[in-house]
Amino acid sequence: MADYEYDLLVIGAGPAGESAAMAGAKNNLKVGVVELQAQLGGNCTHKGTIPSKALRNAVKQAIRYKSHPLFRHIADNQPLTYPRILAAASEVIPKQVKLHTEFFSRNRIQVHEGRASFLNETQIEVVDVQGSKDVLNAKNILIATGSRPYHPDDIDFSHPRVYDSDTILTMQHTPRTLIIFGAGVIGCEYASIFSGLGLKVDLINSRERLLSFLDDEISDALSYHLRGNGVMVRHNEAHDEVECGDKGVTLKLKSGKRIRADALLWCNGRSGNTDLGLDKVGLEANHRGQISVDKEYRTLIKNIYAAGDVIGWPSLASASYDQGRSVVDSILGRKVRFVENAPTGIYTIPEISSVGKTEFELTSEQIPYEVGRAFFKDTARGQISGEDEGMLKILFHIDTHEILGIHCFGAEASEIVHIGQAIMDQPGEANKIDYFATSTFNYPTMAEAYRVAALNGLNRVNRS
Repeated sequence: MADYEYDLLVIGAGPAGESAAMAGAKNNLKVGVVELQAQLGGNCTHKGTIPSKALRNAVKQAIRYKSHPLFRHIADNQPLTYPRILAAASEVIPKQVKLHTEFFSRNRIQVHEGRASFLNETQIEVVDVQGSKDVLNAKNILIATGSRPYHPDDIDFSHPRVYDSDTILTMQHTPRTLIIFGAGVIGCEYASIFSGLGLKVDLINSRERLLSFLDDEISDALSYHLRGNGVMVRHNEAHDEVECGDKGVTLKLKSGKRIRADALLWCNGRSGNTDLGLDKVGLEANHRGQISVDKEYRTLIKNIYAAGDVIGWPSLASASYDQGRSVVDSILGRKVRFVENAPTGIYTIPEISSVGKTEFELTSEQIPYEVGRAFFKDTARGQISGEDEGMLKILFHIDTHEILGIHCFGAEASEIVHIGQAIMDQPGEANKIDYFATSTFNYPTMAEAYRVAALNGLNRVNRS
């Protein structure tokens, strides 16, 4: 057993942990990291964001290839199977691992591979796969252990036809039919991926509409496109029982419905990875394994912080990177940015991104607003590229013209939204929709939709 001394010890090498480690090292803190997996990058790289988005990109390319008239004469005798698409998507993972490994190496951050558990408020025990133990001492500790798919006790996840959002990335066959239980972000993304591969998908939603945190118009557009691609969307449902057999899975719902498919993908929530002996330091996670923090990402114990998926909302890799850096600011006594208004990126086909208020929120708050829209089918770039599904929507104050919300559905939405976000976040008088109406955009571009939407919205105000 060896002893180590650190200014900051980070548990978990995903986005939150990595950014905290890098920020700490850049500020001359002695930083150590504990990582359970043999390779760096966290679940984001190995089981979550990177592989699922790479998979989505591969499916999207396949759809474009099959539908574009230029390529219809080219024959490909190999079937477009899920394992084949998955293999192509997985090529990005070793590139990401190499990149993350170089980050830690260049900054001389020692990584301890193994499972961490608290001994007390300043000591962590790490047990590796061989059972060897190290004790790590730290003035400050960051819990950035991420999350895992939530597993109800009454479902047999060891059955070869039952998957969660981690194990679906190891599936080595192509089912003809698939049930996806849970219509949150992950469920909707996989519904669009598998329907794009030609599977018949049943998407089971426990709520009244898809992704209710989105603007109503965007949510409706997603529902329309999923159904147009053959997805059967079922709202207001709750599972009663899952029967697994050699030839398929039957999902029994409390409404009395029985749905049969070749496989089941369970996407109903995630749980924080907080099996860390928190009781040793007087901390407790909630029923979903999440830890409460204050506006500086401190837990109830002054020198122990938490960031990333393990604290719950917004559970975005982008927010986690910012949260990790904020932890270091807190340790150093600097002003801390608490991440509250991160843009939402949903990688369905087409993708969705938004920042700011929705129409429902503005109406509820009795804020007078107007809407500017630009439809991609009316833009030259959308017509040229064939990416003509979707729209950009700008919500702005009728009187002040202040931008209140940006909502985008369609190709490159998660990129396009940042243009609006940049203007929306400007101080003083600079955050107005007029900027887009009076700026010159490259032509043809998708970004030109901002000018079209701005003129559309201002014309509505001028008519009133």
